[in-house]
Formats: sequence, structure tokens, C-alpha cells
Amino acid sequence: MIIVGDAVLSDDVKEQFFVCNLKKCQGACCVEGDSGAPLEKEELPILDEIYEDVKPFLTKAGIREIERQGKHTTDRDNDHVTPIINGRECAYAIRDKKGTLKCGIEQAYRAGKTSFHKPISCHLYPLRIDSYDNYDAVNYHRWYICNPACDLGRELGVPLYRFLKEPLIRKYGEDWYNELVEKIERE
Repeated sequence: MIIVGDAVLSDDVKEQFFVCNLKKCQGACCVEGDSGAPLEKEELPILDEIYEDVKPFLTKAGIREIERQGKHTTDRDNDHVTPIINGRECAYAIRDKKGTLKCGIEQAYRAGKTSFHKPISCHLYPLRIDSYDNYDAVNYHRWYICNPACDLGRELGVPLYRFLKEPLIRKYGEDWYNELVEKIERE
């Protein structure tokens, strides 16, 4: 385990190799699973605020579900999540011309329509964070749909903490990330 600030990270963060391989998985993490993407409480008003800017990037089915369920909802565990379509794909997911699922929020961000990149849980995937009173538990989520990403990461020699540099800095800050790298590379 690695402790940096108020975060306790599994050793998988340094030991696993990972580079998303959208050509192989087709963005399956946007459609597989039993609920929408986890949301932090601070992200709820942001989704409300940016919806009109994101809406042009969404599918008709996604818009219909968001307007029916809300810009965010809760799952059976009462956790905040994105709405999903027919119990499957995230309502914010879109398909590109090759059929690969991508995030409509992220597409709006890339087009300069919003400063919100996408939910941090999506940006940090395959890491999942469980927040407790005094610390965050940061764990690697093993899922067969990401096997191609693990293979590509090994092939390219990219450890998980390097692949997720940008979202880790977004979540915890640059000083925190630099401390993480220092602890990992010192071992």
C-alpha cells in the first residue's frame, strides 16, 4: 500500500500497466455495469449547470433519459450516478463514426464549450475511490473489458500511475502526484 496525503493507494497503482485501447474495447466501460458512472457530490451542481452546453453533443436517447431521470440520479445503493439508458449505457455516452463509445461531456470540453472535463470517476478509471471520514481508499478495478488496455500498457511499458497522471493531478493536485511518483520510484 502507498500512502500519500489523505489517500491510501493499492500497490496495483504502481504494479499494473495500463493504456486505454479504444480500438479493442470500443468504450465498453460506458455501457457495461449495473449503474451509471459514480459522481461526487460536488459534481452534481456542475452537471446541472453545464447541461445546455453539453446537450448538443448527446444522442436523442441520452437527452430523453436525462430529461426524464435528471442530469444525475441515485443507484440502488443510494450513490450519486449518471442516468443510464434501458439499464445499460450512460446517458452521456455517444458513439463516434467507428461505433466507439465516448463521453459527450468530454466532447463538449474538447470543443471549448465547458471547463468540466468529465466525471472524475470516469477520468480516473480503472481506479475507484472510496471516501471515508479521514482518507480515500484508491483501488484498481479489475474488469475483463480492460484486458486489452492492460496488454497495451505492458507492451508500451506504461504503469497505471503514469497513464492516469492528468486525472490524479486533477483530483489531488500536482504536489500530491509528485509525492506519489517519488514514493513509487524510490522503492
